[in-house]
Amino acid sequence: MAHDIMILTETELRKAVRLDLDVVDVVEGAFKALATGDVIMPPILSMAIPAVNGEVDVKTAYIPGFDGFAIKVSPGFFDNPKIGLPSLNGLMILFSATTGLVEALLLDNGYLTDIRTAAAGAVAARHLAPSQVETAGVMGTGVQARLQIEAAHLVRPFGRVLVWGRDLAKAEICAHDIASTLGIEAMVEADPARLLAESQLVVTTTPSLQPILKAEWLHPGLHITAMGSDQSEKNEIDPKALVTATTYICDRVSQCERLGELRSAVAAGLWQKAEPAELGAVASGLAAGRLSQADITICDLTGTGAQDTAIATFARRLCAAAAAGTVMEV
Repeated sequence: MAHDIMILTETELRKAVRLDLDVVDVVEGAFKALATGDVIMPPILSMAIPAVNGEVDVKTAYIPGFDGFAIKVSPGFFDNPKIGLPSLNGLMILFSATTGLVEALLLDNGYLTDIRTAAAGAVAARHLAPSQVETAGVMGTGVQARLQIEAAHLVRPFGRVLVWGRDLAKAEICAHDIASTLGIEAMVEADPARLLAESQLVVTTTPSLQPILKAEWLHPGLHITAMGSDQSEKNEIDPKALVTATTYICDRVSQCERLGELRSAVAAGLWQKAEPAELGAVASGLAAGRLSQADITICDLTGTGAQDTAIATFARRLCAAAAAGTVMEV
């Protein structure tokens, strides 16, 4: 028996899905669902391809109550910009949670992943950053550097941004883009220690294999969202920082143990504390987040399949309301 599949292009998805508080709420809902223990979410299928400086991640999750579930394929080939191609792309496939039939093909080229990743940073900032943020810092100069700051600004409307990057020219462009997008002051800070010292909220957004943020730079009233480490060889945060912080939170403990910053702290023999809480538990009020304005908090984001199912479902609904997409009978 034939059935319909909706085909959605990147152009259509960009028109329908924007980085706003609605998306932040959708992603927060996915984290809260994870906290119930009812979500079925297998480990990430992750494959590094060192010969071409590439990697591929496959994520999925079934969330009870959702009509469908998504499988997301996300390649990252980081030498692509040298030949004029984007480093990230990919697609999401939305299946019926009742029949398993394909319902939608979201040819987003990584756009929805970018949006839901930034929204996850906003969820972390919403529940862990100090109530007042005057200066935010970002380490990295890519797409996520821009989007993470834009997302954080939705929940903590700061007036100044500091940008650090290994490439000063790229950092200048990134700062200019942030200033233009948000209409606030944004400037390059060449000294990462000074960036930390002057910021109340810092996001690390690099694929670094060695720590770029040192434990001795932490200070009371600081929140850090670390979202760059999502492969077993990556490490942005000095492992000592995790045990120095007042509170360290994972998006998913089992993933952070294998792919995130927690892996490095465990490998160094530094993590002797109890199992960290997860962001969904903090957002649901089931676990403590920031208890005082002087706390130092770190949130480790590796990306979850629940986020992908949530954003794919939300995107299809918005596109259907806008009469976007092409229906193909198969």
